[in-house]
Amino acid sequence: MEENKVPEENKVQPEPKQEVKSPKKKKTGLVVFFVFLGILVLIAIVLAILVFTGALGKEKTSTEVKQTNTEYRMTGNDLQDFDLSFLKIENKEANKVYSPLSIKYALAMLNEGADGATKEQITNVIGDYKSKKYMNSEHLSLANALFVRDTFKNNLQEDYIKSIKTKYDAEVITDSFQNASTINNWTSDKTFKLIDNLMSDDDMGDLEYVLVNALAIDMNWNNAIQCASGIKIPCIQYSVNYKHEKYNDYVSTIYDDQYPTMNFNGTENIKSLEVAGSFNNYDIVKELGEDKIRETVGKEYDAFLAKGGCGDDPDRETYLNTYIDELNSNYKQEDYSTDFYMYDDENVKVFAKDLKEYDGTTLQYVGIMPKEAKLTDYINGLDAKQAQKIISNLKELKADNFEDGVVTKIRGNIPLFNYDYELDLMNDLQTMGIKDVFDISKSNLSKLSSGEKTFIAKTVHKANIEFSNEGIKASAATAMGGAGAAGCWFTYDYDVPVKEINISFDKPFMYIIRDKASGEVWFAGTVYEPLKK
Repeated sequence: MEENKVPEENKVQPEPKQEVKSPKKKKTGLVVFFVFLGILVLIAIVLAILVFTGALGKEKTSTEVKQTNTEYRMTGNDLQDFDLSFLKIENKEANKVYSPLSIKYALAMLNEGADGATKEQITNVIGDYKSKKYMNSEHLSLANALFVRDTFKNNLQEDYIKSIKTKYDAEVITDSFQNASTINNWTSDKTFKLIDNLMSDDDMGDLEYVLVNALAIDMNWNNAIQCASGIKIPCIQYSVNYKHEKYNDYVSTIYDDQYPTMNFNGTENIKSLEVAGSFNNYDIVKELGEDKIRETVGKEYDAFLAKGGCGDDPDRETYLNTYIDELNSNYKQEDYSTDFYMYDDENVKVFAKDLKEYDGTTLQYVGIMPKEAKLTDYINGLDAKQAQKIISNLKELKADNFEDGVVTKIRGNIPLFNYDYELDLMNDLQTMGIKDVFDISKSNLSKLSSGEKTFIAKTVHKANIEFSNEGIKASAATAMGGAGAAGCWFTYDYDVPVKEINISFDKPFMYIIRDKASGEVWFAGTVYEPLKK
């Protein structure tokens, strides 16, 4: 990435360049058959803070920060307009993924070192957000560090070091900055080896320090989306056949990596996973009347016996009593192929699924697909309040949550996806009103370093996500630098009313991955091109 040079005295400082695309990171291959491995590689913000020396005048003195309400201002840790804003600002028809959580951590740590108008602009976005501490384990890693050039360490403000250590558990690591190996090794270790080359050796030339947030998860679903041979987590065998009612449904097991395919937005042979559910709210005994059922079925049974029956058939009364009991057992029956949540109305389809709880943290994937509107138009009109309302209306897979008087049949295909994306973070933050910190003539980071002028000359936010059958692996690094048995038994089957809900995600859609308890959004993105077979 190209960097700004120290201006000669009396020259007008050019605007810092905002973005140069980094070479695309190699994807990590998936070596296990039929696993739901969501590799969500999120190399989130690289903010390299360049320190400039020279006749730039004295640093600004501390001033009272004026807080202003803006459309991007956060009011807490739950789902906020800020989390969706990058979808809106970079609202193009392409696969996108980014980590609001990682960006928030980086901004919060940067804000500790800001003052004056610079702090005011950052604060007007951060608002009332308070970074939450998560318990690190083999499934979750969230780490912060300040890497500082050994010749510059004494320039750091002691209060700043104390603040980021106390509030963000940040490590302070001294390095020669001759190459990027120290930063890259640390990042790799904190992201389960998913991010090996966060920065290049060329990046280190003029840097005096680099502020890094690294985020990674390695989490399974509670149950696989679809049963498959060789699956390493539990799955639910789905086969429904109501006794004496003309209804059946099933989802087959995947063998030899032969995933189901679907049509997605006109493209054939998209790899997918089948989901299904059946919820019987048709009380057939009450609707038809027990006496009427006994009369109708009794006549048919008498005719069956008159023709010779089938061996040791039960007497008429015993058979009818059993028949009524079995009909009653169908009512309120709940069956599904995997644990998920759903919402469906005239405007959107929603598919949500929880990841397994690890150390008190449960993340939830929520996919939202507009039915008629273009995704770009839908995103433009969506705010956090509307998104939260959709989430609050998600239905658990319980019979009582579906229509009375019918059997609700849910079927759908969920596409698999795997892609990279690079966010134009500097431009996006400037759109939100965070401008001065990127301008050497206006930046005030006097609480971060003493005696020297600093500004943010470089930002990078890269991400990768893979959605598959067993779970989600994700990483982010943010740096600011600068069926029944057959038999001979008689049966009489009734037709039943069936309401079908198609939950297939067959058009472009958006998604978030959030902390289910707090609502905090870890990742967000859009899918326009899923995986082909």
